[in-house]
Amino acid sequence: MENKNDNTLIEIKNLKKYFSKNKGFFKKKMQHLKAVDDVSFHIKKGETFGLVGESGCGKSTTGRTIIRLYDVTGGDIIYDGKNISHLNERELEPYRRKIQMIFQDPYASLNTRMTVGDIIGEPLDIHNLAKGEARQKRIYELLDTVGLSKEHASRYPHEFSGGQRQRIGIARALAVEPEFIICDEPISALDVSIQAQVVNMLDDLQKKLGLTYLFIAHDLSMVKHISDRIGVLYLGKMVEIAESDPLYDKPIHPYTRALLSSIPIPDPELNAKMDREILKGDVPSPLNPPSGCRFRTRCKYAEEICSEKEPLLEEIAPGRFVACHFSRQFYDGTKK
Repeated sequence: MENKNDNTLIEIKNLKKYFSKNKGFFKKKMQHLKAVDDVSFHIKKGETFGLVGESGCGKSTTGRTIIRLYDVTGGDIIYDGKNISHLNERELEPYRRKIQMIFQDPYASLNTRMTVGDIIGEPLDIHNLAKGEARQKRIYELLDTVGLSKEHASRYPHEFSGGQRQRIGIARALAVEPEFIICDEPISALDVSIQAQVVNMLDDLQKKLGLTYLFIAHDLSMVKHISDRIGVLYLGKMVEIAESDPLYDKPIHPYTRALLSSIPIPDPELNAKMDREILKGDVPSPLNPPSGCRFRTRCKYAEEICSEKEPLLEEIAPGRFVACHFSRQFYDGTKK
């Protein structure tokens, strides 16, 4: 379990999100897809916490469960000292203002039949924050904040590029003056040339507005650039948490090492000489995860204990948490 301090804005404790599925000829037997299974971490005020892992590991489900788009199966979501994991919609209303989300697909997340002005103004209407001229002024301010102009307010989403649409989504998230924003792969659908612009804008907004981010992404280089600390997920389990630079300089968990070794280097000769850790096999089904350590079926270091006992997320150095039976040996170099 991670240690938190008084500067913690949000704490996730043993979070679980299971999806039920009927199986069998008569669909009477119930199975549970364990998308997020006993995940714990905390995020400090003003911090960016990166969340990485392969597709299907539970990153987006974690984000959507934290913001309560999905109901919580188990565990606690403690926001600024208040447990919000089981609040009803009426009780959640004040937290809907404090917690916002930027979605992966900027086109699918925008209503194509609404103008940009109405899209950005909708949160203002829902929370009764501004009306009339004050509403229009606020919309123009938000457009300017994300690098668009007031002339864009009368246009529709299909008239914009992918990067511009994502800026519209960011403006909508900022409309209610949130404290915490979940960025669910906000750059994965954008051109490489646009990704850096959006990430730099998020960085600038954080400094200007004092925002806290949960940044979910596939791009490991970009996650290092924007994150203060990083959590690595594998098949619904957190396997490593560390500050950004130490994690990239010396990854401990075998899965983290394999992930980071897959980052390409912009030098063909050096890239060809890299000693990469290639993962074999596919990610197991979350409907029937392996016993013990979930990574053991793809881990070259796996031993008998890995199938018998599930490793706990333990602190092996200050601020360094790893869920592996051999984490201390990897850390001190006695196991390579």
